[in-house]
Amino acid sequence: MTRLAISKQTARRFILGCQGLWPGRRFTARLGARKALHQSDLIQIDPLNVVGRSHDLALHARVWNYRPEHLDHLLYTSREFFDYGGTLYVLPMSELPYWRVHMARRATEEKSCAFALEHKQLLDVLLEDISSRGPVRSRDYDGQGVRGTFRSHKDSARALRYLWLTGELMTFKREGFERLYTLWRDVAPVEVQRTSTAEEADDFFARKALALQGLATARDWARRFRHLAHLRSDPVGERRKLDELLASGLAAQTQIGDGPPLYLLKERTNQMEVVQSGTVPRAWRISQADTLTEATFLPPLEFVTARGRASKWFEFDYIWEVYKPAVKRRWGYYVMPILYGDLLVGRTDLRIDRASRTLIVLHLWLECTASARNADLVRAIGLGLRRLAEWAGGDYVYIAATSPSRLRVPLARSTLD
Repeated sequence: MTRLAISKQTARRFILGCQGLWPGRRFTARLGARKALHQSDLIQIDPLNVVGRSHDLALHARVWNYRPEHLDHLLYTSREFFDYGGTLYVLPMSELPYWRVHMARRATEEKSCAFALEHKQLLDVLLEDISSRGPVRSRDYDGQGVRGTFRSHKDSARALRYLWLTGELMTFKREGFERLYTLWRDVAPVEVQRTSTAEEADDFFARKALALQGLATARDWARRFRHLAHLRSDPVGERRKLDELLASGLAAQTQIGDGPPLYLLKERTNQMEVVQSGTVPRAWRISQADTLTEATFLPPLEFVTARGRASKWFEFDYIWEVYKPAVKRRWGYYVMPILYGDLLVGRTDLRIDRASRTLIVLHLWLECTASARNADLVRAIGLGLRRLAEWAGGDYVYIAATSPSRLRVPLARSTLD
């Protein structure tokens, strides 16, 4: 099979572009948030709020004038999206019939079956209670029993989570970051209140695994496909499924130089060729600043860079250290990669001091110390910091430390320009 050979730069730009991150923000406000969520295929949710929550930071990186209430509206008012998963994602509501296959597979796992058997009475009473009283929080059952079935709050919390993971419940809304559960049919629009066949779901997740990654090796595609479809490892079956995508014309192959095959959606090959030619696909064009004019700060759980992908595609060593003891951290608590053009040029440990309305740059490191002399890069990082501060509710940016140290003064000035 003839493959289009591409450069590493083309691969980076294509992956970023497929995720709505290159050549810059191309979406605006709430309508843009909806488009960005569809473009990215999924965004991971996380409760930590240091500068902003990871999912909000991910949308801020893609959407001009994004506000967290835009996502709340899409999730809990218009019901165009829902949250789900052991790894918690924002997902289009239109995908629910496929995800209900994933949910059913969770219910048939050995641990799930054992839990359901042991706690059958508790699960039945919870469903009956929610049916009669409406949305509930886990803490609604603190210190009380329902017909004597709750041995502890831990049991009720685990039971609610089980019912949510297996599809009996969905998230009605959140108060702060606390989930309110309700019956799934009280959340899902009528048109998606069905379950796809296993074959339909697997076909859908096979395609989604490619769409999400932009470019993927066979191994990376298979790992993501298993995760989405909730299947056990089956190398023969996975290879067969990938071959089906190729044979049906849904997938295509490329490669970097003379490297191993990489896979992408066939419908995106024209965009790939445009990127390879040195221009920007029409659908990706922007009307405001690109990432060379204003750097973008990527959240720790950004799909493009998390879990080893920063090293694979950007030759950038990145591990989120938030759960490491402070003495074992190399960089910091909430470190965010800095995207400039199509490169990750550095990282920064940030926090927002809401009392003084100040974004504090605890430390900012450049990958190449010589780039501190690049006035355009320094200006772009400064503009990005200022926009992030304004988004997070800050009026000021304070630069505590930089590496190299000579970057500190010009960077501070650039946040005031």
